[in-house]
Amino acid sequence: MQKKLITPKILSVLTLTSLLALPAFADYEQWEAERATLPKFEREKTVYRVESGKWNGPRLADGQPDVQGQWSNTISNHTNFTDPQGATPGETPRTPLGPRETRAPSRVVDPADGQIPYQPWARALQQEYLKNFNDPVKPEYVEPLARCAPGGPSKSFMWHGYEIRQFPGYLVFLFDSGSRIIHLYKKADKNKKGEQNNKPHLDQKIRLWNGDSRGYWEGNTLYVEVKNNNSKSRFGRTGEFSGTDTIVKERFIFDHKAGRYLYSATYTDPSVFTQPWTLEIPARRVENFAEDGWNNQLGIANHKGKELILEPYEQICTENNGGFGGGSIIGAGNSSPIL
Repeated sequence: MQKKLITPKILSVLTLTSLLALPAFADYEQWEAERATLPKFEREKTVYRVESGKWNGPRLADGQPDVQGQWSNTISNHTNFTDPQGATPGETPRTPLGPRETRAPSRVVDPADGQIPYQPWARALQQEYLKNFNDPVKPEYVEPLARCAPGGPSKSFMWHGYEIRQFPGYLVFLFDSGSRIIHLYKKADKNKKGEQNNKPHLDQKIRLWNGDSRGYWEGNTLYVEVKNNNSKSRFGRTGEFSGTDTIVKERFIFDHKAGRYLYSATYTDPSVFTQPWTLEIPARRVENFAEDGWNNQLGIANHKGKELILEPYEQICTENNGGFGGGSIIGAGNSSPIL
């Protein structure tokens, strides 16, 4: 029986919701005045802890916890995977970094040394990618994001801000480098044979940049299993990667009152890693923070009117009406469109 990757209904809903009303201003100056009244998003050096438990917030009609909105990681970007607030090795940092212990910890929380436990051949390949990052002489040395490719199951959570949208049976991430769809099922559901109805993954012949995601909610936690990776993505500019047979077990643990969640992912693949390993990325809502060109990034929407309409940066790529890396609204001025 033929399996559907995504229904036309979901595609049409995504298109329709991207056209919903967006903030409008008479001109750039009016927007800048409002922006000045909003708090600034501050990077943090510690991981905000969230524990699995009961959901204490509103729910959607299908029973999902309502976590829709704009989010961003709180530590730093994807430049250096194991030293998030460091620099790409071989490059001079823009500002002095100071001692390593003054910066945020490695995103790798297990094993305790903060490093990915690669097999010898995989470590050698990671070092090869790193060595050739600044002068890629082969296509495989070019960082995928330079080609606007999706970031992979975990990479996009440490890049720019992003949006979460929810539909019956689905949770969707809209990243500036592509979208990711999680197919949801109910943990207690059983099929006619009495087996858990967990929506089987796609055929293993199908390999995707973001993999194939299947998940379920339990309390405040979304549990997801990711398979069918194409292994082309990277974790950072430091060359870390995973394999095509890698299985990723994710947990998204939400704290409704704090407007935060903790993302945890365990990677297992004996052909690439000597043992399973786990990463963590803390995130928080950004709707109520000032536009900052990174965590809460806005662009000028294309439309017929003269007023200034702003939209989240990821929608620029989703709607295919502007180039990746086109910049944010900050400093553009009303007479200087960036798209």
